[in-house]
Amino acid sequence: MKYYIIAGEASGDLHGSNLIKELKKLDVAADFRAWGGDKMQALEITLVKHHKDLAFMGFTEVIKNLPTIIKNLKFCKQDILNYDPDALILIDYPGFNLRLVKWAKENACLPDRQGLKVIFYISPQVWAWKKSRVSLIKKYVDKMIVILPFEKEFYKKYGVDVEYVGHPLVKVVEDYKLQAATNKELATGNRQLATGNIPPSSNMIALLPGSRKQEIKRKLPVMLATAMHFPEYKFIVAKAPGITDDFYNRFLSSYKNVSAVSDQTYSILIQSKAALVTSGTATLETALLEVPEIVCYKADELSYLIAKRLIKLKFISLVNLIMNKEVVKELIQNNLTVENIKHELHELLTNEVRQQQIKNDYAELKKLLSLGGNASANAAKIIYDFIK
Repeated sequence: MKYYIIAGEASGDLHGSNLIKELKKLDVAADFRAWGGDKMQALEITLVKHHKDLAFMGFTEVIKNLPTIIKNLKFCKQDILNYDPDALILIDYPGFNLRLVKWAKENACLPDRQGLKVIFYISPQVWAWKKSRVSLIKKYVDKMIVILPFEKEFYKKYGVDVEYVGHPLVKVVEDYKLQAATNKELATGNRQLATGNIPPSSNMIALLPGSRKQEIKRKLPVMLATAMHFPEYKFIVAKAPGITDDFYNRFLSSYKNVSAVSDQTYSILIQSKAALVTSGTATLETALLEVPEIVCYKADELSYLIAKRLIKLKFISLVNLIMNKEVVKELIQNNLTVENIKHELHELLTNEVRQQQIKNDYAELKKLLSLGGNASANAAKIIYDFIK
């Protein structure tokens, strides 16, 4: 069968690549055409567009790049028609993918076909805002596959055909931990971190400032300024794929106890005493690797004010949303200051009661997300059986 997959972000590339691996096991004749990234391309599929050319963050940036988005949509529709797939699999990326669903059901099939099957794997966060989009999903999406436990009840309430498969990051992280346990170099980080000229250290703090240049510019300087107050610790920046060393060097040059490494986020985290993490998937990865963290979020002022009016949630991090309580501290917008980070980081590093509570909460979080052990395999089976 022929599958057309659209993932417009780094996390979508990761989950898309794992889904493709599992679909190939079920469908030996599978053919894939996709929008994604390096992980999907490494599986020898046809990559149409790379996510680094697609990710526009925040309301103002989307408006500024609207002509590019419209051009990409037009190209995408024609490319789907030319490929004529059996199924369109949309992975999150709502600003783009939700613009496709109505067209895909009504226009993206040849005269002798009964209609293109539209599957959403990893739900857009319509439960956070724009709940009106649920009616669009109900009408034009054939199958919604979700990875957060509370999403199943949300969609069932609106009569959407929904399946909860567990979270794919559980297996990704467990596979890494198993590999680390059997590989001394990986476990200690000696081999990986040496590539960044970073000596092994038992006093490491991970900095995950994001995957896009505009969010890194806003958050990394504040994170780095905090490092000056912890001279006994080595702060390691996990560089984002596709962003050059020169971009990071302009921020790092003034700090003696800060270094940066590419493509080794898990290796950095597994050795760290704590982490400062931009909100998003990385907060969940950090928790599954059992690293105490502070969630750092800052958008441009206009985007933040618009989002604040539209989004009515108690928390912004996936960890807290899933657990429905404050497991990890969130420092948002004007609260993201050096003084606040310094205070919260000191707590994480010295308060044993706090450390134990976080450990207990992380264990409960993992239990909630571990449905059936392999979310990617669960999703692939649902998709394959549904299309077949």
